[in-house]
Amino acid sequence: MSSSAMRRYSSLLPVLLFSLTTLGCSHNPPETSRPPLPTGPPAIPVESGRAVAQTAAGSLLETFEAGSKGAYANADETLDTGPWRFEEALIGTSEQDHKNGQHAARLRPKGRLRMNFDARDGVRAIRISSAAYGSDAASTWELWGSTDGGRSFRRIGQPVHTQGPRLTVSTFQGGTTGPLRLEIRKVDTGSGRLNIDDVMLEATGGAVATTTGGTTPPPNPTPKPPIPQDPNTAVVVSRDNNMALGNPSGATASLSTPNNYLLVKPQFTIGYNAQRGTPTWVSWHLNRAWMGSAPRQDDFRPDPALPSGFYAVSRNSYSGSGFDKGHNCPSADRTTDLDDNSATFLMTNMIPQAANNNQRTWSGLEEWTRGQVQRGQEVYVVMGSYGKGGIGLNGLKTTIDNGRVTVPARVWKVLVILPEGANDLQRIAAGQARIIAIDTPNDQSVSPDWSRYRVSIDALEAATGLDLLSALPPAVQTRLQKTADAGPVR
Repeated sequence: MSSSAMRRYSSLLPVLLFSLTTLGCSHNPPETSRPPLPTGPPAIPVESGRAVAQTAAGSLLETFEAGSKGAYANADETLDTGPWRFEEALIGTSEQDHKNGQHAARLRPKGRLRMNFDARDGVRAIRISSAAYGSDAASTWELWGSTDGGRSFRRIGQPVHTQGPRLTVSTFQGGTTGPLRLEIRKVDTGSGRLNIDDVMLEATGGAVATTTGGTTPPPNPTPKPPIPQDPNTAVVVSRDNNMALGNPSGATASLSTPNNYLLVKPQFTIGYNAQRGTPTWVSWHLNRAWMGSAPRQDDFRPDPALPSGFYAVSRNSYSGSGFDKGHNCPSADRTTDLDDNSATFLMTNMIPQAANNNQRTWSGLEEWTRGQVQRGQEVYVVMGSYGKGGIGLNGLKTTIDNGRVTVPARVWKVLVILPEGANDLQRIAAGQARIIAIDTPNDQSVSPDWSRYRVSIDALEAATGLDLLSALPPAVQTRLQKTADAGPVR
């Protein structure tokens, strides 16, 4: 998020201190037994990332080993760290429960886990292990936090998409100097069950005190076995914030801004222009956690998330136009499961793209980018288009679909490439990333060699009017954006 967003968070909640920020609050309805959630940004904006599972002195670690709740009925359960509330959730002990040790929490649809006590003396980071139960379908869960004793909760960081039998650690980096209690919510509408294990709160200093008395000792006198890891990597690779670089146009999900409308999806984030019928920009993260063997779906379709008053571009909108339905976020960047791949075929992710631009120049750039990921890199990508008038198979056109879809004159992309790791924004700011900006003509004469079209981000911002690295401090942006990449591309 932008530095201005961070200032808004700080002004709203002066007791909270954070190093990173993320998207606005969830729109999940509050529980009926609680007052309505406040509107506005989340109370605890931190980054969802990846980390190696660890234990450390001074941390509060809930392992669920002391629990014995064997039914989904709503009830309280006293665990090692204190009393927890289980809703549509139980303590799983079967072979199908993926866990460290003998026990893990298991949530079915609408399941929740909530601390009924506060970590009182400050928390600097939160780590949670999750996996799909048995061979169930993927789940999406969110971490919520309360700083007022459980009277109201706001979402922390980004939703986490969990799939497969391997426990993966999600790390929420940040800090609070006051009391904090957590709630984990399974928010997807599917039938898959979710395992949660090893909820760790790291103290800002010393041990984490709780309202149930005393302090939590160094966790687990008998350590659990480590989380299985890829022997070729030092970290558990998980999905990061698709909009970590910022919101380039300040898009909002408001009907009053139809030409700068924010669409947030698990797979990518869009700043959509309803008048043009195309995205202004699409932002996504790419690493090995997003890549698998799901086949290409080719199910081009209108986006059901668009408000009813917006024109819904369909696959037929491009018929006979002489332009490809050109992906912003590519199909091959989202291949872990069918849902992820299918999402890339929403028409809000498409632009009318000249065939040679799409199938040669852009295809080559996309393959090169995925090649970097296979070599141990992760990439933050922002792509978009601007101008009016492109040259396709049928010559120059400024619009298609009876004027309802604008044909862009230029197609651009920004790649921020860095080795897999944590604290990505800090590493980018420290100059540990390679930044490549591309700006190509949308026509049939474009060169297949995408590297010929490298420009500085400053030049791209001047052409588009966007703020492309707004999550970074202004001085860092100035330093990183002024020079075009000239590194090797073969």
